Amino acid sequence: MTMVDNAVYVNGHRTDNPRNLDETYEVMRDRGGMAWIGLYRPETEELHSVASEFGLHELAVEDALHGHQRAKLERYGDTLFTVLRPARYLDDVEKVEFGELHIFVGPDFAVTVRHAESPDLARVRRRLENEPELLTLGPQAVLYAILDEVVDRYEPVAAGLENDIDEIEDELFGSSTPDVTRRIYELSREVIAFQRATHPLRGMLEALLRGSDKYALDLELQRRLRDVHDHVLRVVERVDGFRALLQNALTVNAALVGQQQNEEMRHLTEASFAQNEEVKKISSWAAILFAPTLVGTVYGMNFEHMPELDWAYGYPFALGLMVAMGITLYLTFKRLKWL
Repeated sequence: MTMVDNAVYVNGHRTDNPRNLDETYEVMRDRGGMAWIGLYRPETEELHSVASEFGLHELAVEDALHGHQRAKLERYGDTLFTVLRPARYLDDVEKVEFGELHIFVGPDFAVTVRHAESPDLARVRRRLENEPELLTLGPQAVLYAILDEVVDRYEPVAAGLENDIDEIEDELFGSSTPDVTRRIYELSREVIAFQRATHPLRGMLEALLRGSDKYALDLELQRRLRDVHDHVLRVVERVDGFRALLQNALTVNAALVGQQQNEEMRHLTEASFAQNEEVKKISSWAAILFAPTLVGTVYGMNFEHMPELDWAYGYPFALGLMVAMGITLYLTFKRLKWL
């Protein structure tokens, strides 16, 4: 069921609940009221029926059908086409979910096309039905109420993002790990997406207020739109501050990671240096022991004809040679600071 709610209002009061679009058009013409049609991911034929009845521009209809539009405000003759990017913060996964809402506002109709669960337009409808004096102001009052609801829902999102940034700052100086870097990056992407949703609203509301005289915007609606504009400015300033904080956090995190890597390299270098010193000592003592072993090996081969075998001083000479070679190598390695 793509038609979520459908009603005709006369003098700010709900007069009928038509069962289908054709009945809505008929009741609207008979009673001369305002039609407010709420659609959720409508079929092509359904939206084309609305477009044909109210003379909606084909480009705006195409945008509403396909979605994936940026927040914008466009006027086609006497019809105002608005695209909003509502958002809600999901506490369980600490993520921001963005929706898409298209609003057509004409002289005697308001058509909303949602592509996501948020915002809760039923709450907006109940609010206006409880304020018939505001609903009497017509479709522009519907646009105001929806803008007010979307902007109000931005506040919990900003609070959730601010809490996430506080957690990142605590983690940053607690233990700078690759997970912190990844979280900063993911949060930066959400903040950028939030900026894309909120920044255009400032210009959109300013455009509405500038055209208030030309399009006979009621004075009370002007006051209320200025209030929404003030809320938007506060949200935009907070989001801009979030992005600056995250950029600083990313810079600090990179510096901390670099410092940590330098410390690890220093420890590795120190360990390698100590290992080299040990290898030098082992190699030095191995060489010192190898020299007398070489002499003893030569004279221990037991050949019959060998020089110095019959020499009376051969044995002490061999021992002295061993000692001399060992002392010479020891002094050499000591001078090279291997020992």
